[in-house]
Amino acid sequence: MSFQALLRFLLPREDHFYDYLEAQVSAVNRAAQELRKLNQAGAPITAIREAIQAIEHEGDQAVHQMLDALGKTFVTPIDREDLQKLSKRTDDILDLTNAAIRACVLFGVEKPTRPMTLLIDNLAACTAILAETMPLLRRHDYPEIIRSAARVSHHEKNGDEVFRDAVRNLFHDPAIDAKTILREKEVLEDIEKAINRCEQVAELLTNIAVKNA
Repeated sequence: MSFQALLRFLLPREDHFYDYLEAQVSAVNRAAQELRKLNQAGAPITAIREAIQAIEHEGDQAVHQMLDALGKTFVTPIDREDLQKLSKRTDDILDLTNAAIRACVLFGVEKPTRPMTLLIDNLAACTAILAETMPLLRRHDYPEIIRSAARVSHHEKNGDEVFRDAVRNLFHDPAIDAKTILREKEVLEDIEKAINRCEQVAELLTNIAVKNA
């Protein structure tokens, strides 16, 4: 047993770190589900943007709490570097989800294209899995963490294929003008990057599970 692991065994539990991570991933999932409302006919895009913006503020608060706690705590339940990375990558998902809806408003994308709809669905699926997986950390259910993380990777690969096909079609269709290319590519990129960050969070969870199993 390492010295750090021994200290964790002997000293009081610091479960509030898990609380912050779970609060973040819950916010991420709720934001993705709000973004998914764009797929509904007549969705109020301004209301969706405001809802996601409010959720992002909640996520930011959890990030600040995490950083503050890391600065005050000598022994953490898992490596402090892992906690910081998990918090940062999870926050990235929320930032990019917010960027996607802001791009929709900025460029006047009232109704998502078919590729956007598919990417949004993949993002919502990824965040739902992460919301189910993060609480497993406090229970030390490492085998299930590894299984759940693999499910995120599946959706990320689907999203990557959708993104590449959509961008290729944008640039090869002579009927699509430059403004449409700019508008759609910006939104597609933000959603695809958010999905990519989901996979990074899943990979971090897998690494933690392997390290601590």
